[in-house]
Amino acid sequence: MLTNKKFTILSKYSFSGHESFQCKSLWLKKGYDYLLADNHFTDIDAVAKLGVGKNMVSAIRFWLRAFGLIEADELQPVATFIFDSDNGRDPFAEDLNTLWLLHFLLVSSEVASIYNLLFVEYKREKKEFSKQELLSFIKRKCAVPEQKNVFNENTVRKDIGVLLKNYVAPKDLKAIEDFSSLLIALGLIVDTGKQSTNKESIFTFKTNDSSEVASEIILFALIRMKGTDHTVSFDVLQQLSLIFGLPMVSLIDVIQSLEITFPKTLVFTDNSGIKNVHFLREIDENEALNHYYDKL
Repeated sequence: MLTNKKFTILSKYSFSGHESFQCKSLWLKKGYDYLLADNHFTDIDAVAKLGVGKNMVSAIRFWLRAFGLIEADELQPVATFIFDSDNGRDPFAEDLNTLWLLHFLLVSSEVASIYNLLFVEYKREKKEFSKQELLSFIKRKCAVPEQKNVFNENTVRKDIGVLLKNYVAPKDLKAIEDFSSLLIALGLIVDTGKQSTNKESIFTFKTNDSSEVASEIILFALIRMKGTDHTVSFDVLQQLSLIFGLPMVSLIDVIQSLEITFPKTLVFTDNSGIKNVHFLREIDENEALNHYYDKL
């Protein structure tokens, strides 16, 4: 579970909801526009208005929730910031850093638990995985009283398949639909070409350097993770390192660059080995993101 001082109770993991569809590149925009027009996903004409099948209607709704863009079908400010046709900063998610932002939102919202479980919990332990290894890991994480009756092998197996379609570039050049997955351009998960003992593909996590993620996206993540507090703990910094695929030294480099870009806003401290980030003033998420998008 993603550590945030606002949350102290371990929430139950949640799997399924995507109807076996990965998030397609234009689905979030399509869903945003649909809700903005005062429609509801439960409307009898939702299929006609969205121009997709019934199961896809449910999938679009699920992915909007999973990315933290809606709560109880109400659009959240970050959805408007990105996808609004008139004032949105990247309505069609064409910029790579918009995808980094969406990736962070997906992992941190924890609506689709598997993304946090993989990119934070599993990644703490190992750098490579097969489908079966990830399945076994999730089964172990669910084998606690707080997660009673949560694990269903078939459901989690489907979740793993959809996750891989979201992030791994397909090998089959004829699989046009798979190339439309929203997040594959990040290259965060790579098929190593190796196989496990039971003949499954082995995947690895890509390691990025500090130039691959805009510092303002990291700042947005720091603001989100700190909640109402002024300090971001080293444990949270470790989680951000895992989420963005940045070695800790690279993440610290980014934070130190933010000290210069946003003077008197935040400071990185290392006191006797205790590393954290302290915010010197309140800063709005939009201020951080606008600083990036204004440069485009």
